Amino acid sequence: MHTNSVPLDTYALCSSLTASSSIKDVNFGKQAHAHVVKSGWLCSVFVGSALIDLYAKLSFVSDAAMVFDEIPVKNTICANALLSGYIEAKLWGQGLELIRKMPALNLDYDHFTLSAMLRACAGLSAIDFGRQVHGYVSRKVCVENDGFLQSSLIEMYGKCGLVGKALQVFNLAGFRLGRERYRDIVLWTSMLGVYGRNGYFTEVIELYKEMLNEGIRPDGVAFVTVISACGHTGQVKLGMEYFESMARDFKLNPGPEHYSCVIDLLCRAGELDKAWKLVNEMLAEGHECSSISMWGTLLSACEEQGNIELGKLAAQMALKLEPHNVGIYVLLSNLYARFSLWDEIGQLREIMKERGLKKDVGSSWIAVTT
Repeated sequence: MHTNSVPLDTYALCSSLTASSSIKDVNFGKQAHAHVVKSGWLCSVFVGSALIDLYAKLSFVSDAAMVFDEIPVKNTICANALLSGYIEAKLWGQGLELIRKMPALNLDYDHFTLSAMLRACAGLSAIDFGRQVHGYVSRKVCVENDGFLQSSLIEMYGKCGLVGKALQVFNLAGFRLGRERYRDIVLWTSMLGVYGRNGYFTEVIELYKEMLNEGIRPDGVAFVTVISACGHTGQVKLGMEYFESMARDFKLNPGPEHYSCVIDLLCRAGELDKAWKLVNEMLAEGHECSSISMWGTLLSACEEQGNIELGKLAAQMALKLEPHNVGIYVLLSNLYARFSLWDEIGQLREIMKERGLKKDVGSSWIAVTT
């Protein structure tokens, strides 16, 4: 359009920048950025927001921050675009610093800003500031029908270790439908995640059952949490039942994360042969969801339980996926050391040396073999 001398308007520029973000074409985005500066479009708050959003979504957060500082007209949407970049990059401190600057820039907080505040507090375990945000939300915002903000509150308290407070928020959360209160899957998975991260595995299973009783359809995240909880509580049969119910009852295709949880479930119970059989059945059926975590879990269990043959097979499959994964070499070396296979350990060291890899500091193979 521009090369044919057709003038670009705000809509065309914003659409081009959004498209660049969608296809992750940062080079085109930078060209558009240069045109924006030369043609004076940087004074448009809409174009400025689109530029910030482009860089933030492509993880060029410093470029997004530079654009935010340069644009003469700012609004909350611009700030939220940059804030989203900070939060996704886990730059919690920079995110909170931007939030603190917003009042001085005459920028109001909206629901997205407040949710990002809570995520930053969770990331930093900044419970005191998190409580202040909760107080502000209670006074200034109608949170009753904002499930995203409610789930952010639940997760903030959970990541700060205040499980009881998270549950309190969860019990009051939801959308009011007449006299009834409805909690969607986002709220349920938030609370399930809080229990799981804090080691309340029995509570995970009980809450999952309660969720089903309320007629809520579980999603993939819920299944990961509840199957993992079954593994930690030794409930292999129940965990397998939940796994099988994914496709049978809810028409959900298990992904790598679900198979990894089931492998972990079986390995924790010492059922390595069943874990190996499940993986091979999965591959034979054409499921392309083999993951490094799945093979790593199986290898780790073999190292703990001294299953040398199965461990070697698991390591081979893992290294096919990630031949430069140092952790796999360390686990395999520890397995070899358990059986005093020093020649094999030496061969592993040579392979790592050829590939320019260094073992993790503190790895147990150092103490065993030197």
